[in-house]
Amino acid sequence: MREPDLLYKLYERRLLAALDSRRIPRHVGVMLDGNRRWARAVGMPAAHGHRRGADKITELLEWSAEVGVEVVTLWMLSTDNLKRDPDEVSDLLDIIATAVETVAADGQWRLKHVGSFELLPQGVADRLRAAERRTQEASGMQVNVAIGYGGRDEIADAVRSLLRERARADESLESVAAGLTVADIADHLYTKGQPDPDLVIRTSGEQRIGGFLLWQSVHSEYYFCEAYWPDFRRVDFLRALRDYAQRERRLGR
Repeated sequence: MREPDLLYKLYERRLLAALDSRRIPRHVGVMLDGNRRWARAVGMPAAHGHRRGADKITELLEWSAEVGVEVVTLWMLSTDNLKRDPDEVSDLLDIIATAVETVAADGQWRLKHVGSFELLPQGVADRLRAAERRTQEASGMQVNVAIGYGGRDEIADAVRSLLRERARADESLESVAAGLTVADIADHLYTKGQPDPDLVIRTSGEQRIGGFLLWQSVHSEYYFCEAYWPDFRRVDFLRALRDYAQRERRLGR
């Protein structure tokens, strides 16, 4: 092993050993950002960056499971991304669906799609549903794949779902409005029944949330990493966990 690689491994082990198991986030959200810019930087088409980014996903899940994270949510495709050049979107959707199928084939983790199936091509939606079904009995970490996802859209979908549910119970709109609570809406989100994200990581140096888990992340800690997603390393992940553990979480209080 070359000396730089050895030093890197030693530093990585030091970071891992220093983590306090009592301060590991239960739920980590990751905004997989920077694939296109990474590809541009190396003189390759966008699809090359998306493929390299897809190859990184299993590594991240293994790192997360290793330290005891219970839920990981991966933002893989936003509703805004669907408005890009149709050829790029078509390539990206196939790359994403293949990546999700690869995760499902591993058999370790339970997959859940969060987002709108209706916004996706039927073939892609069918592949994602099949991957979900394949992992229903898995006992490992919960992995949410946010594909065709927008935070505002999720809240609007939750309200629509709630209203339809109450309408089936013959409740009037006035009655629903009078008794509506935050918990009612939370019970109709894509992530219902899951803990809210403790830590949200965004790669590529961008420092904005872009609508990711807009409702759920009200008390989340954010960590912005300069590396583009294809270059995101285990040491970057461990640094994010170290930074999270050192913060005083007030949770709005």
